[in-house]
Order: sequence, then structure tokens, then C-alpha cells
Amino acid sequence: MKLEKQAVLIRGSLQVHPICFGPICYLALMTEPKVSILIPFKNTEAYLQECLDSIYTQTYRNWEVLAINDHSADESERIVSGFVKKDARFKLFQNDGNGIIEALRTAYANSTGLLISRMDSDDIMTNDKLEIMVGSLRKYGKGHVAVGIVQYFSDRGISNGYERYQTWLNGLTANGTNYTEIYKECVIPSPAWMSYREDLDACGAFAPNRYPEDYDLTFRFYEKGLKCIPSDRLVHYWRDYDSRTSRTSAHYAQNYFLDIKLHYFLKLEYDPCRPLAIWGAGNKGKEIAKGLLARAIYFYWLCDNPKKIGKDIYGKEMLHYGALGTLTKPQSIITVANTTAQQMIQNYFAEREQHSGSDFFFFC
Repeated sequence: MKLEKQAVLIRGSLQVHPICFGPICYLALMTEPKVSILIPFKNTEAYLQECLDSIYTQTYRNWEVLAINDHSADESERIVSGFVKKDARFKLFQNDGNGIIEALRTAYANSTGLLISRMDSDDIMTNDKLEIMVGSLRKYGKGHVAVGIVQYFSDRGISNGYERYQTWLNGLTANGTNYTEIYKECVIPSPAWMSYREDLDACGAFAPNRYPEDYDLTFRFYEKGLKCIPSDRLVHYWRDYDSRTSRTSAHYAQNYFLDIKLHYFLKLEYDPCRPLAIWGAGNKGKEIAKGLLARAIYFYWLCDNPKKIGKDIYGKEMLHYGALGTLTKPQSIITVANTTAQQMIQNYFAEREQHSGSDFFFFC
């Protein structure tokens, strides 16, 4: 049997594949689960072609792209339309609402894949990204999230801060220990995860209106017990530039991250029968303190700065951190960013046989 095109009916939608390898490939496609790739885009004409090209050339072929135009004012929609015309796997929709969350809802509502992933419209996939991540999920099964190594790139070079974040994040991913430091930063980048639809639905998918949406979803993966599959394979090139959404949108300001951390700490970790302490009186410590005061949650506020000890901030007296020793089985939120001070704090807890993830939590 000679096939001029590969056409496979999966979940009621015809998937046309431009490359033909004969009947064996046809049969393989029948067993390959479809991946739905959700891509909100807004004014990324400079990068969209490269992004979509990296999907079009994937070694894994059973996928669909749900590209959602979030009110672009440039040529972005025209670029996507070009891909729609040449390959039926690309699908274009308009965002009836505003912003990434509503765009993701539109994309997800129109998706048909068994497996779900996200892509940022200014980034690039490695050509075997989908193959790697689908392989991970098929090996480990439901109840898991496939992740992979990411690499920042920029025309101007990468700052030391981003390089440190990349190294930290990839170290967690390589061991599948992402959740162990979830209160520090987002430990699963938005364009580098894949899950079964059933698992994503169990986590609430894109229903919450909470930004940053990728960090919130990561916490819900954690809350529902989805395990991160260890991976040391590079799957994603993450572009950095001045007008990137995470740099310019108010939804990605530091206070939004702190709100999410405190929300899930109180929901998942906080034991109201144990005393609660905050370490640090910098900006992050003050934001957490205000959040606790607004919820009428009592806490002790600690620091090691002689200039602040004994002072009154928001009606709370600043105490020397030694006061922690007078408390019975306390829980601590650490908002101290200095690495030397963090090590001192870790040593302090180790001497008292207190443990990360149950007795203390680093919020930075």
C-alpha cells in the first residue's frame, strides 16, 4: 500500500502529516497519543516564525497547535495564518477575553489531545522536545508531569541572575525534585511541561484567575501529588528580551509571586496549632507580614539586624531570632535573600533537627 499522505483519524479529528514513511509509520501514528500545544500570542511577530518552525519540524508528529491571538496589533496573526494554510495541525482562534489566562482557556476548550503542553510564542523547541516528553509520560503513566532542561538565550547575552536561576532550575529538573524548593521560585517553567489531560483537569487546568498563572499551576500540580519525571534532556530554548511579558506585565511583579506563595503555604503547609514565625524585615518580609495581618494570623517576627530588633513594624515587635528557641515546634517562613545568611539559618535549623518542607520554608 502506497500512501501519498499520512492521514490518521484520532479523537474525531483528521491529522494530516506532510512526511510519508509508508504503512509502518501510519500504524505507529495510530498508537501515538496526540499532544495539544497551547500558544497564546500577542505582538510577537519578530519571533513567531521561528517558534512555529520549531514545532513544524518536530520528530514527533501527532500534535496540534491551538494558537490564540490575544489582540495583537502587529503581523503576528498573519504569520500564524500562514502555518494554518500549509498544515491542518495549526489552528488559529481569537481571544474573546484579555490576557494569557483567558487565552489559555480558549485554547484548552478547543483542544482534542490526550496530552497537553504549553508553548510561549517567542521561544524555540528542540526538534525532539515532544518525542522526549511524550516518551517520559508513556513510560511513567498518569499522575506524572514531564519536564525538561531549559536554556536561556538572548541577543545581548544572559545576566548572572538568569544564569543562576537556569542552573538552579535545571538541577531540580534533572533529579525530579522540583517541589522541594517550590516556595523559592516557579520550579516548572510554563513552556516546559506536559501532562495527561485527565491530570490537568484534576488540577483545575486554567480555571483560576491567579497570576503568575504558571506558578499557580505548578502549585496545583504539587497539591494534587503529580510527580515530576526526572530529565537531563534539553527540550526548550527560553528567549529573554526587554519587552517580554514576564518583564513588563504587572501580573508578574514580585508581590504577585509572594501572594501565591503565602496562599498555598497557608492552604497546604500551615499548622494553626504550631506557632508561626517570619524571618527577615526586608520588602518580602513586610509583604508576608501584611498578608498574615490581613488574615488575622498571629506570628512572631524575627531578624538579626540590631537596628531593627525591638522596633515596632505594623504593630509587631521585631525579635532577635533566638526567640525561636522559646517556641514549641514552630514553623518558619524565611524571607532572607542573602546566601550567606540563608546558610546560617539552615545550620541553625539543622542543629535543632528541624526540617525543610515541614518546619521551615524559604520564600526566596
